[in-house]
Amino acid sequence: MKVGSALVLLAACACAVLAQSDDDKPQQRSVWDEPIRFNTKSKDACAMVVSGASDYTRLRVSCKGPAARSYYCDFQGKPNLCRAYNLNPRHYFTQIMWELRKLPHACQGAKLYRPPMCKKHPDEVQMTFVSAWPRAAKPAKVVPAATQKPQRAPGKTPPAKGPAKKTTPKPAKTTTTARLPTVTPESKASRLASEYCWRSFHGICAYVIGWFKN
Repeated sequence: MKVGSALVLLAACACAVLAQSDDDKPQQRSVWDEPIRFNTKSKDACAMVVSGASDYTRLRVSCKGPAARSYYCDFQGKPNLCRAYNLNPRHYFTQIMWELRKLPHACQGAKLYRPPMCKKHPDEVQMTFVSAWPRAAKPAKVVPAATQKPQRAPGKTPPAKGPAKKTTPKPAKTTTTARLPTVTPESKASRLASEYCWRSFHGICAYVIGWFKN
């Protein structure tokens, strides 16, 4: 009888230790059992599953597209700090779903979602991007092509540009005054001859008068 009581007591102690060890492990608790389902703009079928871990609420968005293309992404935050969330938590994530379904790829949208019902709360409350699979490849940087210079036609050598010659303006031609014939002043002998001799003898008289004067 004593042996049986001792065995029962040991079993009870073992169960208590196991229960305490299970309580120490962080367990994820589901906010609700039914996920939120939606389709993206490119017709990917997606599901949103919400779980709780310590003080954070985690959101996983899992999608499957055509040709068996699958991907998922994780978000976390503390929406429980928002009073409106505590009153209707499912509607909080439904508002996030409205944004995700506008995208071609549900995991290539914003890095932080701020539903209207808790919009005024800080970023800590909102659902922030944590990780994704597979990782989205970064788009390659497009280097703008250099502006090409127009090529010269073969065989044609451009003329060498030398220093510009300064052109000196030519002086304007001055109009020369035509020389008037020199008028020889009338000699005194001719004057005397015209006064005292007949006209037909002016030359002889002038010669004689001039000869006498000299």
